[in-house]
Amino acid sequence: LEMSENNIENLVKEITSHKGVQGFVIVNHDGIPLRHSFHESSRLLAVHYASLMQQLAQKASRAVHSIDPTQELQFLRVRSRKHEILVAPHKDYILIVIQAPDV
Repeated sequence: LEMSENNIENLVKEITSHKGVQGFVIVNHDGIPLRHSFHESSRLLAVHYASLMQQLAQKASRAVHSIDPTQELQFLRVRSRKHEILVAPHKDYILIVIQAPDV
């Protein structure tokens, strides 16, 4: 990450303070988790979210760009009965937040 460690800590505190947040993953653009809030026993879950959401974000980004080449994907939200997954691409990483859908 090119962000300073202090900025990352502030981002993590801000994300985890929101009601309903169940976890987060910060991944690089290859889908490799750089940081996550999952317990070590759930590391595979973090890797799974990272891989799937990174691929989805890439596809959504290509779709937005093909519709209008002057635009970029800003934010992606995927909601199911069990989870709401928020994906925020950044030039250096992708932030993925998993939260309860009823918040």
